Amino acid sequence: MPLKRTGIVLSPNNRRVVLRPFDLPGNDRRLRVIARIATLSENEVDAQLHHVLEEFHGRHQRPREFFLRRYEAMRCYLPTDTPLSENRQLLVGAYFTQEYALESAALFNPSMVWHPNQSNLAAGSRRFVLSLRAVGEGHTSSVTFRSGVIDGDNQLSIDGPTKFVTTPEFVPDAVYDKELFFRKLAELDLGNPFTGHVLSKLASAFTLDQLDTSLKSCLREYRSQHHELAPIVEKVITLAKSNYEITYLPDHELSERLIFPFGPTETNGIEDARFVQFQEEDGSSQYYATYSAYDGKMVLPQLLETKDFLRFKMHTLNGPAISDKGLALFPRMVNGRYAMLSRQDGEHLYLMYSDMLYFWYAKEIIVKPTFPWEFVQMGNCGSPIETDSGWLVLTHGVGPMRKYCIGAILLDLDDPSRLIGRLKEPLLTPNENEREGYVPNVVYSCGSVIHNGHLVLPYAMSDYATTFATVPVDKLLSSMI
Repeated sequence: MPLKRTGIVLSPNNRRVVLRPFDLPGNDRRLRVIARIATLSENEVDAQLHHVLEEFHGRHQRPREFFLRRYEAMRCYLPTDTPLSENRQLLVGAYFTQEYALESAALFNPSMVWHPNQSNLAAGSRRFVLSLRAVGEGHTSSVTFRSGVIDGDNQLSIDGPTKFVTTPEFVPDAVYDKELFFRKLAELDLGNPFTGHVLSKLASAFTLDQLDTSLKSCLREYRSQHHELAPIVEKVITLAKSNYEITYLPDHELSERLIFPFGPTETNGIEDARFVQFQEEDGSSQYYATYSAYDGKMVLPQLLETKDFLRFKMHTLNGPAISDKGLALFPRMVNGRYAMLSRQDGEHLYLMYSDMLYFWYAKEIIVKPTFPWEFVQMGNCGSPIETDSGWLVLTHGVGPMRKYCIGAILLDLDDPSRLIGRLKEPLLTPNENEREGYVPNVVYSCGSVIHNGHLVLPYAMSDYATTFATVPVDKLLSSMI
């Protein structure tokens, strides 16, 4: 197989830091820190703030704005309503802020899609977006981005990231659709008379604040059942907060944008986003990404959507067919329905269909481990790619010594449950330069593209860094049995 490694390597960079909240455990500690700051004179406050701003100058965009937001978050711990000087507010905010090196440990599991902006390119070239799983302190995973161009000769160039990383604006007032929200409540066994009463007070579209107000109002009405209803209220709020939006401004470069865990199901990380450019039936397109939300105990598949990589909407996925990692959405509807690959049991490749993007009920096994290099388990390495010959799906297989290899299968265009070809030998196996890392002997991808008749495959090297390979599609398909 004439697979060509490009030699391009994207390694984690511990210099890329972002401002994050620094939350001390317990209200008492927060109060004591604020009390100590209160003992400083205005001159001492000015001197301390000047030192902080000088020491961290040039490392972040608009740090003063972040400090003021942190002060507002801590304001409830102030003992009085006496106004503080702006510098004292900034200093309080600085004490409750930290730098976080988002990719200090690893930069891996890439997914590649075509960039929404294809202007000002040479003939035969296309611009791409590359998403990456960044791992920092505490092994918390987030999604970061790079951009680049593939030219007419299939040569890749990667745009260098800016020195800054910026957290997005979190949109807690995202609008929820009442009918969809009720369906999700029912899937979670929360569809009962109390939650029905809560929703009856809301319009067909409502905000998180309106939901919170309705819950509190109904709790007062059901005060005699407060003890048994309190856990239900908490679960309803958790569901709402797990469906949210984040936004960036156009002047934030793509490499500055970061999808950091915000929802309660993501507290320990957002893992392995599989992006796909989805063609709607009306001819429009947008980007979806399935990802694994991890709260430290449980992994839950969720869905991200965006049209421009500036505004991202995060959704929970529901239904009995939603389980395990590795969901990958087809890039268009198949026979009038959404279609998705999954690995329900951690071992086999499944196909799922649904009339509703956020609810999945049925599944069927379509591919089982067959060759020695995939005897332990197999799954997908990103969304299916449509070709004239069929749906090309990159797979991963696990063999002896837990070695991960990348393979490929071909599914029928009209009936993706029908396997029409597969590689007997791996397309890619870790070489000596790729087998050392955080998790040795692993190559893995979350999404590829086809350009000028070549498969362009970004992949992770042992859960540490990212590189690329290319292979002619016709050679790949002719090697299948």
